[in-house]
Amino acid sequence: MPSSRAQSFNAAAARYAASRPSYPPALLDFIEEHLGRRLAGARVADVGAGTGIGTALLRERGAEVIAVEPGGAMAAEFRRSLPDVPVLRGDGNALPLATASHDLLTYAQSWQWTDPTRSVPEALRVLRPDGALAIWWNTTAFDVPWIRAQHARIAHHCGTEPRSATRPDDDTAIRLAGLTGLRVVRRQIRWSRVIGLDAHLDNISTRSAFLVLDQARNRAFLADERRRLRDEFPEERIEETYLVDALVAGG
Repeated sequence: MPSSRAQSFNAAAARYAASRPSYPPALLDFIEEHLGRRLAGARVADVGAGTGIGTALLRERGAEVIAVEPGGAMAAEFRRSLPDVPVLRGDGNALPLATASHDLLTYAQSWQWTDPTRSVPEALRVLRPDGALAIWWNTTAFDVPWIRAQHARIAHHCGTEPRSATRPDDDTAIRLAGLTGLRVVRRQIRWSRVIGLDAHLDNISTRSAFLVLDQARNRAFLADERRRLRDEFPEERIEETYLVDALVAGG
């Protein structure tokens, strides 16, 4: 995970742990369905684990989980959150794991920081013959007007193109993920959470495209966003809606 954007999370590790969303139980159900077994007792490596948001869910299902994380500050935050879960320094392009040693490899919000020409062969090396690779992201719920409008403002602030509200079909999603040639299933799962305005703004501030920008500009943007959201949500309770986009290969 070599890019400056990938490494930028280290500057906001505590905020990331406190404000980033988790994932719905249906995601773990989907993984179990296509792994062909329950996660309880499965040997799992969570790659690009960050502060352990996905790792914690795997452990709650009873998985024997180990984490792989390249960032020093993120790994330190992980250890504070999950002191009894091993975390190794490394990334998806060169896994510090033995060949044919794991039932499942997971990449929560982290697959995009890998090079699939390297990370796919590495995953296949580490997985047991009947193992599976699962990658997923919390993506934007474009059908919610305020979320769609905010997404456009954030993209403009960051100097990036807003994502298309039209989602790629399954074949395109598999190709874009670099998983062509593998047996892959996809599921999109809608879910939401209600959080305070401060936590919502902290969540925005931990995005990689945001973290590499001038912090004075970011503070001005967030102050303006606070004013906008107070008008729309006077009680300062925000319902964030997500669509988890998940791909499972193998199993």
